[in-house]
Amino acid sequence: MNIKNALQSFSTMTHSVRQEFMLQEGDWLLQEMLTHIGSPDAELRDQLIYRTFIDLLSDNLLNAQQLQYLFDTATGDDFLYLNIGEEMTDSVFTRSFSALLVASLLAKDAELLILNDDRLQIFFQKIGRYLLLEKDTRGHVHDKGWAHSIAHGADLAAMTIKHPKFDLQHAPSILHALKLVSWKDTVFVNDEEERLVNIIEALLACDYSEEALIEYTEQVFDKFEMHLMTQGYNEAFFSGRTCTLNLMKTLYFALKMNNLASKLQNTIYGQVAKWLKLGA
Repeated sequence: MNIKNALQSFSTMTHSVRQEFMLQEGDWLLQEMLTHIGSPDAELRDQLIYRTFIDLLSDNLLNAQQLQYLFDTATGDDFLYLNIGEEMTDSVFTRSFSALLVASLLAKDAELLILNDDRLQIFFQKIGRYLLLEKDTRGHVHDKGWAHSIAHGADLAAMTIKHPKFDLQHAPSILHALKLVSWKDTVFVNDEEERLVNIIEALLACDYSEEALIEYTEQVFDKFEMHLMTQGYNEAFFSGRTCTLNLMKTLYFALKMNNLASKLQNTIYGQVAKWLKLGA
């Protein structure tokens, strides 16, 4: 059976027919969906595979073993970290859509709490690696659809923080990655900042220390001074500065509109004003 045809057919099935299909062909379907999760065919990857994963999770059509299998596979080196560090190659689709799948699995497990604790903890310990190591920052790719790896990585980090078994001791590694995500020699143009800000909001919702976030913010802007001292006013400085300021302005307004972390707001305001030379 062709996977594209199978998924198109699956999308038209009633809930009861889907249940029967999953009993008979579920393991085959999941394996095929994983095999093609990074397909450069946007319809197959985005419209069919990803949406079918969401439907399967929303309709509770996966058993505990299948959920664990998907989590173990999608978080592995052949999926979430496949050829990470490459730029301008199709491997980004596998990484990016694995990130979306894992985020969806974590959201479901936040309700069910059935994923293996040891494997969850291993994942939590290295969650910051994805945003830190991902270098392919393309948003929409001509003829191939959305890659959007930074946005999807942000979604994954935020959902990880929201998981009830996540320990805030792992937050510094995420913040370290977030601090450097603006320095990938590009300026984000597909609203990545809005997705990245969700990471900070998720930490605040978990009562993460506002003082620690203020320290993080100061370190973010210290990067400007360090770059100027070591490399000067080069192209990388201006893209990093613009990207960082866009992220921090987005964070400032997100906090202000939600009446969150007033001291953090003040710190961000002061630093942004300094580097934009407002009032000078």
